[in-house]
Amino acid sequence: MTGRRLFLAGNVIADLVIEVPALPERGGDVIGTGTGLTAGGGFNTLAAAGRLGAETVFAGLHGTGPYGDLVRAALAAEGVRVLLPRRADGDTGFTVALVDGGGERTFVTSFGVDAELTARDMAAVAAEVRPGDLVQLSGYGLVMAVNGPLLSAFAAGLPDGVVLCLDPAPLVADIPAAVLGPVLARTDWLSANAREAALLSGSAEPPAAAAALRERLAPGAGVLVRADKDGCWLAAPDGSAPVHVPGFPVTAVDSNGAGDAHVGAFLTLLGEGAPPERAVRAANAAAAYAVTRRGPATAPTRAELIAFARAAHADDVAALLGG
Repeated sequence: MTGRRLFLAGNVIADLVIEVPALPERGGDVIGTGTGLTAGGGFNTLAAAGRLGAETVFAGLHGTGPYGDLVRAALAAEGVRVLLPRRADGDTGFTVALVDGGGERTFVTSFGVDAELTARDMAAVAAEVRPGDLVQLSGYGLVMAVNGPLLSAFAAGLPDGVVLCLDPAPLVADIPAAVLGPVLARTDWLSANAREAALLSGSAEPPAAAAALRERLAPGAGVLVRADKDGCWLAAPDGSAPVHVPGFPVTAVDSNGAGDAHVGAFLTLLGEGAPPERAVRAANAAAAYAVTRRGPATAPTRAELIAFARAAHADDVAALLGG
């Protein structure tokens, strides 16, 4: 099994997760039924990829304080290499994630030093990335006033042979066109959920959104539109019509981190040489596994995903994973 390095050029922050029976009305209040503090943001993608065997690198900022300590400990536990040094002038940011009774999540994010990249930081990251690597970029970074232009220029300058994946994230509508445009022009794979794809494409139908988004990318790029329990729509790089890759029926208890599990699994298997449609099917399985567990970083290990695939009679997925 030969994979490629996966760099996360984005944010790993703290997640304060609060389980609630339902979201409160404006001005109201609700009693939480459970609370947890974990590493989140891009951590979930790195964990998902690493648990399937990828070599992972965190190429973002981290601060001094309880959230920074939490993030570094979590990255170390998952075997993720931290590329940039710790910042001493502030702490890492955090997100409050409200998970309602149906397993859906709603976020409020407060950034810390992770939102204060410098040109020197990006030069250090660019010096590490080489042809054959995979780079994951999130819309959360692009929407930031300081980080956005720097990450956009970094993406546009990636050498040939580096695979760039963009996950536009929920704030995609707020990314300035001058920042997003160069990224889309360099993107090899765009992976978005149905809401994000609709915002970017103007189409509420996932297959139409996938086709429209592929037209915004360079020739040879592909698009994934994740449709939760309905699986994923794949607009392949060869220009063929979008195809539906079915999901796996499960009882969801927490959707937090499912999209990250999907992206991490897809990129890992793509880096191992899997054809896109087979990598998507395995990523659908990884996301389905993740939503059956509570917490943000619930992506499976390779052994767990093989067992899940076998139980779901998905022998093709198990075989792809080496099981």
